[in-house]
Amino acid sequence: MYDAFFSVEGNTFISFHTSHLIMLFIYLIGFILLILFSTLKTRSSYGRIYTMIKWILFILLVMSEVSYQVWSATSGIWILSEYIPLHLCGIASITAAIALLLQNKKLATLTFYIGFLPALLALITPELPYDFPHFRYWKFFLHHIAISWASLFLILTSSISLKYSSMLKSYGLLLIYAAFVGFIINPALDSNYLYLRDTPLSNTPLDYFGDGMLYYVNLCLVALAVFSIQWGLVRFFKKA
Repeated sequence: MYDAFFSVEGNTFISFHTSHLIMLFIYLIGFILLILFSTLKTRSSYGRIYTMIKWILFILLVMSEVSYQVWSATSGIWILSEYIPLHLCGIASITAAIALLLQNKKLATLTFYIGFLPALLALITPELPYDFPHFRYWKFFLHHIAISWASLFLILTSSISLKYSSMLKSYGLLLIYAAFVGFIINPALDSNYLYLRDTPLSNTPLDYFGDGMLYYVNLCLVALAVFSIQWGLVRFFKKA
C-alpha cells in the first residue's frame, strides 16, 4: 500500500474514468454547498460554519503544496524547472491561502480571477500521470478542488463588489507575471511554467491554440475571456 501511494510509478490516469468522475462529482457537491452557504448570512450559525470552512480550505491548500514538495524531494525527483509553484494554480493556491488568513480583499479578488475557473478547467482536463490511489492523484484533485472552492468562497462571503476595472487590473497583473515567467524564469531554468514554451503532455484545450505567436495571442485572448466570464457570472448572481 505504501508503494502504491508514494512510489514514483503507478497506474496511468485516464480522463473521465470512474476515479476522475468521482472527483468531479465531489467538486460539484462542494460548489452547490458553497452557494447555499452564501445565502445563510443572517443565520446565527453562519460565523461558526464560515470559520470551519475557512480553516479547512486553508489547511488543504497549505498541506497540498507542502506535501507535494516533500514527496518530490524525498523521491529524488525535485528540480527547479518543474516543482516550484509558479504555474497559475500554484500562484492561486498561495494567494488564496494568504487571503483566507488575512481576509485581504485585493488578494481575494485576484485569487478569484486566477483560481476559480482555471482550477476547474484543470480538474476537467488534468495533467496527471498517476491514477487512484497514488499520492499525486489525491494531491492534484484535492489541491485544485480547494483552489477553486476557496476562490469562490472568498468572493461569496465578502462584501467585495467585483468591478470591471478590478478584472482588468487582475488581467494586467497576470500579463506582467506571464512576461516575467516567459522571458526570465523559463529561459533561466529551462522550464515550462505557465506552459509558455510548450503545451502540457496530456491532452488539454491548449493543444488547439496553434503554434508560435498564434499560441501566445490565443492564450491572452482566452485568459481575458475567462476573466470576463467570471466577472459577468458574479455580477449576474449578485444582482439576482
